[in-house]
Amino acid sequence: MKLINFIAVLITIMQILFCSAQKNKDAPRPNILFIVVDDLNDWVGCTQGNSQTKTPNIDRLSSKGVLFTNAHVQCAICNPSRASFMTSLYPATTGIYFNEGDITDSPVASEHTLLTRRFETEGYYVTGAGKIYNIDDQKYMSNYVGRFEGFGPFPEKKLSPYTGVKLWDWGAYPAADSLMPDFKIAQWGSKKLDENFNQPFFLGLGFIRPHVPLYVPQKWFDLFPLKQTQIPDIKQDDLGDIAQYALNLTSLDHIEPPHKWIIKNDEWHHLVQSYLASIAFADAQIGKVLDALEKSKYRDNTIIVLFGDNGFHLGEKERWAKQTLWEESTRVPFIIAGPGIKGNQKCTKPVQLLDIYPTLLELCGLKKDQMLEGHSLLPLLKSPNSDWPYMAQSSFGPGNYSIRSERYRYTRYNDGSEELYDHLTDSNEWNNLINKPGMKDIIKEHAAFIPEKQAYRIIGSGSTGHKAYRDAEALKRPTNKSEN
Repeated sequence: MKLINFIAVLITIMQILFCSAQKNKDAPRPNILFIVVDDLNDWVGCTQGNSQTKTPNIDRLSSKGVLFTNAHVQCAICNPSRASFMTSLYPATTGIYFNEGDITDSPVASEHTLLTRRFETEGYYVTGAGKIYNIDDQKYMSNYVGRFEGFGPFPEKKLSPYTGVKLWDWGAYPAADSLMPDFKIAQWGSKKLDENFNQPFFLGLGFIRPHVPLYVPQKWFDLFPLKQTQIPDIKQDDLGDIAQYALNLTSLDHIEPPHKWIIKNDEWHHLVQSYLASIAFADAQIGKVLDALEKSKYRDNTIIVLFGDNGFHLGEKERWAKQTLWEESTRVPFIIAGPGIKGNQKCTKPVQLLDIYPTLLELCGLKKDQMLEGHSLLPLLKSPNSDWPYMAQSSFGPGNYSIRSERYRYTRYNDGSEELYDHLTDSNEWNNLINKPGMKDIIKEHAAFIPEKQAYRIIGSGSTGHKAYRDAEALKRPTNKSEN
């Protein structure tokens, strides 16, 4: 009798295990809401980059998932950054270093399965709107609907006194939110979440603001009274310990208004106000999409990924926009939330945007791709303080690399000059420690993450970063070399 009872119990256990395994096997794969925000730096409430910013919706998302507070882009300019996180390959591997050429111009990248194409082959319905890839989104997303007016609409005349590049303008325009591309992107995305899908979906939304021109309606400017707007903390001699090569490489006076011009024309506060207003507007549009998801049937089975494609200087180190290897350019907000991910968690480990691709594969139960150079963040999503043996690598042009660990940033330029900053005591990167005694082991540890081989630069039509790189290379000479 005991044997019969034992067998009966054993059969019951096996049936339970089988049913459980079958249920997991048949469980629907999670959907993906993929949100990328153009030129969004760490001026977000949850990342604490600016005390005046207003981002209640991004902050709300952060409370529902994991916020990576030490997340970095692989290149602080649109094309190479987006090519990198959509392939999970470094610029040094693809040769896409600047805003020239397309992914298909790189032999390595073009032969690689892009993130959206991979999910299409796995049975996902892939669709999107706005700026997701840098160009030709429709080539890589079968159901892509467009960018609406892109960076527009534009007024008949520039609103600012700056007479340079058309995109570099700022001020209150147009009259209504409904005229803005981001409004239309959010509206389209929200409606999409109300549809019925017979397969898992990958919904990509690429919001334009706070990319220049910094145009948003007046009501967003009213949130940040000009006289109360605070400009970033600046150290007057900040550039004194930086090599000339680095200064040449990061000088974009042919594209952006020079810092001296901004000071002379008293536009610093206005520009900061415009950037804050643009972020607040973008956050409101993101909030509409998050609300739509919350009300939809997909709320409990959708992974949300939100991040900025690169950072943005607003006068720090006398620089504007991006295209540098300093913290303001490389650090971005990065949040992952969804089923099985505990909320209100922060992770300080150095992670990279090219980690997104392998992370989504693992979260969706898909087979790993050994070609990916990123690493799945699943261990950190489960436990943000887990061991993480990696550092974040950023580059700007061949031979220029910055390596970010949990505490330090080490940068080596193509002329041999170097920089080292300790973020425990110097979050502004004001004091270059490269020649400080006792730093040899730290430098060596970080330098180990600089690639030994690098692809030739992909040549294509115009590049906003190309001229600065040429100017730096023209005056290349070893300076400020470490004596450790």
